[in-house]
Amino acid sequence: MDTQKQAIIKRLADDLGTENLVVVIGAVDSEVAQVTAETMTFGDPSFIGPLTGVSLRLPVYHILESEVKEAVPQSVYEEQVGFMELVADKEEIDRTFREIRARAS
Repeated sequence: MDTQKQAIIKRLADDLGTENLVVVIGAVDSEVAQVTAETMTFGDPSFIGPLTGVSLRLPVYHILESEVKEAVPQSVYEEQVGFMELVADKEEIDRTFREIRARAS
């Protein structure tokens, strides 16, 4: 996750409070999604961005998880996200995000 996006998330967390934020990640690659989720939860693992040493413990979900899919109107989801279900490893993403949320709690 680039440093500009980290700075935006950190500012939002500072301004709004972490209890008022939920992060939805849409990366197709499960490794990229995992690193992004861990950065939002535990801090920047590369030690170069604004979230270095900052454990926001934000709740993270992937756009392909059923909890998110059910919260979005079906027509919008299919138009904007549906293709991702064809190329992403949904089982791996589900497992990874459940594990990250469990470690954060």
